[in-house]
Amino acid sequence: MAAETLRADARSNRDQIVAAALILFRDKGIDVSMKEVADRAGVGVGTLYRRFPDRGALISAAAEAYLTGLAERVATAAREEDDAWAALRRFLRECASTGVGAFASSVEPAMHSRIHADPALTRVRETVTDAIAGLVGQAHADGTLRPDVDTADIARLMTLQIYSRPDEDPSSAVERVVDLLLDGIGTARPVGRGEDR
Repeated sequence: MAAETLRADARSNRDQIVAAALILFRDKGIDVSMKEVADRAGVGVGTLYRRFPDRGALISAAAEAYLTGLAERVATAAREEDDAWAALRRFLRECASTGVGAFASSVEPAMHSRIHADPALTRVRETVTDAIAGLVGQAHADGTLRPDVDTADIARLMTLQIYSRPDEDPSSAVERVVDLLLDGIGTARPVGRGEDR
């Protein structure tokens, strides 16, 4: 029982560290100090280094968690929405509102070669790409997505970063920009603000 408790504690510490890294890499970039990551995770620096011996290992773990999160998000949208267009709309909204673009722009350049060299990262990346490709193909077949919009376009739109003024509600800015974006890539009747949430 004690060994199981230790394993559970270790897993909890690891998960807390990765969650903290995801937020800090997104908000401050990958050069944020390891101590700041440990502090945000609520663990000691020694605990962090026992789980992740260097920054590269932590970046890899964060990238895997990021890609796994995207895979879960797109799979959930495909499962729960009525059609491929609705699933794509939901997925792009969630990407914009959760700051996928900020994380990708801070981590992806440093991780590009590692993502393609690491079989685990490559597999989860392909899972995301394949799921999006399936939605794009179905939306084309349904006639709800512009025929010239392809999977690579959706991948670019996932990383959209939206600036909001200090006096503006960030979620309102995201909703407005995503509404305009969706109206631009869809073939269905344009949906007014707030109608397809």
